[in-house]
Amino acid sequence: MAKIRALLFDFDGLILDTEWPDYESWQEVYQSHGQALPVETWGQIVGGNGASDFDPHTHLEQLCGKLLDREEVWISRRQRYLSNLADLEVLPGVIDYLDAAEDMGLQLAVASSSPENWVRGHLARLGLYERFDAIKTADDVKRTKPDPELYNAALAELGVGPEEAIVFEDSPNGVLAAKAAGVFAVAIPNRITEQLALEHANLRLSSMSEMSLTELIAHVEAAQTKP
Repeated sequence: MAKIRALLFDFDGLILDTEWPDYESWQEVYQSHGQALPVETWGQIVGGNGASDFDPHTHLEQLCGKLLDREEVWISRRQRYLSNLADLEVLPGVIDYLDAAEDMGLQLAVASSSPENWVRGHLARLGLYERFDAIKTADDVKRTKPDPELYNAALAELGVGPEEAIVFEDSPNGVLAAKAAGVFAVAIPNRITEQLALEHANLRLSSMSEMSLTELIAHVEAAQTKP
C-alpha cells in the first residue's frame, strides 16, 4: 500500500469560488440581450477548456442572430466580475487542510487550467502563495484539463507517484484529468459544479469541512488496498 505524500489542489472553484461570479457576470450579459445561459451550458468550460469549443461570445451571437460589440461586452462584464471577486474568501476547510498537511509533512501543489498570473496573483493576495511546493498553470503545459498534463507535471515536480497523492477538484474536467493521471480524485463541487456530472470521482464531499484530512487519508489508503 502506497503512503500518501502529497495533496494536489485545483484553484478556481476549489480554493476560491471564482466560478460563480464569472457565471453570474455572463448570465447578466445574456439577460440584457433577452437570452438565457443555463448552468449546464456554462459547465462545458468549467475547470478547463480542452474538451469544449464553447465560447460565450459566439454562443450569444448565435442566439441573437447578429454580431455584437465584443470589446464592449468584454469590458463591462470583466469589470463586474473582478469587482465581485474582491470580497471572496477561501472556501470552507481549505486552510484546515493546508495546516494539517503541513503538520503531517505532506507536499502541496496547485494544478490549474487558468493562466499563471491569475493563479499566483490570487494565491498571493490570499496569503497562500508560499504554502505550495509547486504551482502548475495553463502557461506550463500544452493541454489543460481534462488532459492529465497539469497533474503529471505537478507530480513530477514534487517527485511523487500518482498512487502517493490525492487530488481535490470541483469540476468534471478536473476529475477526468486527475483520473487520467492515475490519482485518487476527491470531488468538492461548488454552486456551479454541484449541478454537473461528477460520477467519475473516487469520493465526493460537500466541502473540506465534511471530513478531516486524517480521516480522508485513512479512507484513501484503505481504498487502495482493495482489489
